[in-house]
Order: sequence, then structure tokens, then C-alpha cells
Amino acid sequence: MRAELIADCRNAHGEGVLWSADHRLLMWTDIHGEALWTFAPDSLSLQSYPTPGRLCCFAPLQNHPPTKLVAAFASGFAFFDLVTGERTDIAPFEPELPHTRLNDGRTDRRGRLIAGGMDEEALAPISSVWRLDPDLKLTKLFDGVSCANSTCFSPDGREMYFADSPRREIVGFAYDPDTGRLGNKRTVAHVDGIPDGSCVDSDGCIWNAVWEGYRVERWSPTGKLLDAVEVPVCKPTCCAFGGNELDTLYITTSRLGEPDERLAKEPTAGSLYAVNPGVRGLKDTPFGNDCFHHRAS
Repeated sequence: MRAELIADCRNAHGEGVLWSADHRLLMWTDIHGEALWTFAPDSLSLQSYPTPGRLCCFAPLQNHPPTKLVAAFASGFAFFDLVTGERTDIAPFEPELPHTRLNDGRTDRRGRLIAGGMDEEALAPISSVWRLDPDLKLTKLFDGVSCANSTCFSPDGREMYFADSPRREIVGFAYDPDTGRLGNKRTVAHVDGIPDGSCVDSDGCIWNAVWEGYRVERWSPTGKLLDAVEVPVCKPTCCAFGGNELDTLYITTSRLGEPDERLAKEPTAGSLYAVNPGVRGLKDTPFGNDCFHHRAS
């Protein structure tokens, strides 16, 4: 399978893609370009919105327009309104560690946001992963993280997948969907490359974007490599199923740090790609928060 160019947006560092089923809208962030992008497959409408800082991952709010988000900016958790540009901070992220920032994250099946950080200076294992509950309580899930990635959940919500990218493996944690607590950890897959963002399909398989690997891989929950999608640029970053039937796999990419010679050969690096892989995905759950109007209207 080979992914095809869908939107020639040439992001500095496209990431965090998700499908808002309630709004029939694909959404992703250009972290270093400080913009959030949307794509509506029905109308082929492509839009971008400036962000007040580097937006690393996010989720739409339950029962709100798609322009109102819970957001993990580099410096901390916040609410963000795309229309007004207003950012209302919830909590800072690791203020005692000046070289870390938030990175990858996704909501669990009950609408909590799980987001983890990275050390931008040396990829030292000094950062952490947190859970933001709908009541805005923050709980540290674990630390010792160099670069958090691949956060996604099994169809029943009872396993959380995760990768600390330099370790080149995807792990699974037992996860209690009622409480958001982690249980035992297991190694799911050893990746021949650097695992980046992931999602899960309706069969429970994990789709992982391989950074600097020109591909997205499909892994079974037992760690068998089942398939791969070729991406015509070096740095796939994240993937999500979208479209009305959830049968299109959308893939964000990056041009971060690419030399001029490679960009000459791959001018659409940083753009949005897609493929129909023959399986369907699952809906991402909106952040289950009903106090947005009280906090950030």
C-alpha cells in the first residue's frame, strides 16, 4: 500500500492528527509552525489557525463546536478557542525542567486526555506522562520518559499503548477505563525504526508512524507485524482513521531538520497523506468536560 498526497500543506512538523466524528472534520497540529489545521473531506476545505505557542496534542470538547479544544501546549495544559485565539491555562508542564515540553497524547475511551513529554535538549529520560480528567484533575501516570509517543487505546479501553521513542518499542499497559489507572506493563512490539504517533483500528491492531522510516506499520496486539503503508516522505509522524466510514487512514508528516537536498527530492514533506487500507478505525472520544463555559468562555 502507498499513501497519496491529500493536502500539500508543508507543515514544519505536522502531528497529533485526529478525526472529530461529531463534526466530520480532520484536525492536526503543526507544532513548530504554531498552527492548527483542519480538513473537511466532504468539501475538500483546508484551513489553518494560528496557535498561541507550540500546540503538541489536543482534543475537541464534548458537546461543543470543533473550535473549542482542550490542548497540550509545549508549556502546559490549557483550553483553546480557535476562533478567538484565546488560551486559558489549566496547569503548567514540568516548570522545574526547562528543557522538557509536552509532546504526544490522545483521549482514552472515556474522554480523559493522556499526554506525555519529551526532553528537547538531550532526549534524557527525565519527562513524564499525565492524565487530565474531565474535572481538570491532573495525575502523573509515570516518569522516566525521553520522548512520549504512540499513545492510543484498545477498542475496549482496557489497554493503553505507548512508546518512548528512543527505546524503539511499543508497550502496553493494563488500563482501567473506570478510573484511568494503569496496571501491568508488557512489550508489544520491537520496531525496526523510531516509533512515533499511533492509532488503533476496529480489529484492535495498532497503526504506528515510523519516524524517518517512510512508512506506517500495522501491528497485531500480540506483536505481529501485519502490514505496512509506504509514505513517500521520510518523516511520518502520526496517523488516524477518518472519513464518514472511518475507512481512510490519514498520515501527518514533518520537514523538521530535513536537509535542502532531501527537500528538493521530497518537496511535499510536512504535508497530509492518506490511504484506504481495507480496515476501519474507531472514533476518537472528545474530552469529556462540561465546565468550558465557566473556565474559558
